Formats: sequence, C-alpha cells, structure tokens
Amino acid sequence: QVQLVESGGGLVQPGGSLRLSCAASGRIFSRYDIGWFRQVPRKEREFVALSTKNNVNSDSDYADSVKGRFTISRDNTNNTVYLQMNSLKPEDTAVYYCARRIFSGTGTQPNEYDYWGQGTQVTVSA
Repeated sequence: QVQLVESGGGLVQPGGSLRLSCAASGRIFSRYDIGWFRQVPRKEREFVALSTKNNVNSDSDYADSVKGRFTISRDNTNNTVYLQMNSLKPEDTAVYYCARRIFSGTGTQPNEYDYWGQGTQVTVSA
C-alpha cells in the first residue's frame, strides 16, 4: 500500500511563497515520477509540475502558468517531493495534490497516476 501525504499549504498574500511537501511511504519511491496537480471547485484537476525519478527536471516538467515561479525537487533518501512556490498569485489558489505516476505519456494527465494524496489547500489572498 502506498500513501502520499501533502503538507505546507496555507494562506499567503500575493507575491508570497510557500513550500509544499509530499511525503510517500514505500521503499521504492525513487523508481517513480511524482506529479503535482491542483484543483479548484467545478474544474478539472490541472497539472502543475513533475518530479522525475532521476531527479533531473527541465522547463517541460512545469505547466506554463507556473514556469519561472515554481520549482520542484525531491529527496529520495527521505521519500519526499517538494514544490517551492514563489511569486504566488490569487489564481494559484487551489487544493494541491501529489500523485505517483505509473503510466507512460506526457506526465500531465491525471490518468497516468495511480495513488494520490488527500490534498493541501493553498489560498493566495490579500
């Protein structure tokens, strides 16, 4: 059984920063890509960023809406993936989820992922 637990969400003013964490159980964490998605009510879950299992990332691993502001990283020793979010905007407000990717594809589609965390709320507001 795989468990993913997100943390680090909260209320922040526009222009502020937050760092989200995704802690995963399991000894083979390092074999999987881990993705971050976000969702607002009545909208589809949206891809945010992808942490590749080899811990090498490029611009293509980020949604256009967060490029240059968000940075993904991982610590395979501690089975944790981080999402550093800077220059936050009100439109970044959402519940953020991490998930384990098991199917091939672009990495941006929710159906490529099997296990999901419970989500952490991020609210960007003055």
